[in-house]
Amino acid sequence: QPDHGLLDPSVRLAWAGLLLPLMPSPSARVADLGCGTGSVSLLLAEAGHSVSGLDISPAMVGKAREKFAASGYEADLSVGDAAAPPWPPASFDAVITRHVLWAMDDPDAALTRWLDLLAPAGVLVLVEGLWWTGAGMGAAEVTDLVRRHRTEAEVVVLDDPAFWGGPVRDERFVVVSRC
Repeated sequence: QPDHGLLDPSVRLAWAGLLLPLMPSPSARVADLGCGTGSVSLLLAEAGHSVSGLDISPAMVGKAREKFAASGYEADLSVGDAAAPPWPPASFDAVITRHVLWAMDDPDAALTRWLDLLAPAGVLVLVEGLWWTGAGMGAAEVTDLVRRHRTEAEVVVLDDPAFWGGPVRDERFVVVSRC
């Protein structure tokens, strides 16, 4: 779906209810890796966070910039590879990805780099899934990967149709790691 369904006000509200309480402070520095057209970035910026979005697609980043220009909010939106973000270590209070980890050539190396971006006590938020097509990563695999680097990896199952605008028939979840 366009914008992963976040154009629908009720879907957007569900995601806000999930993601905003996960942020470490009301004005967190957040990296949105694989930001696409900026829907999650905008949701976070509207809540008062300082957002830096990165996506490999110039067309997607262009749409994100248009979305932000129309909204009156600001974000640093760049074209680049989520596997190798251009920012220095400890630059962010939170790193969020949505359907990105499974697409990395080397998920462990990408995750290592993402964790390096976090300031002490930073939070990692990975929205992933194992889709009915066979693409993606399951919750157990993502959790195991995170636990190679951190002690905590909490899984929240996202099977509520409110997140997707309709019923789901595959495994969808978020893994949150605070330490």
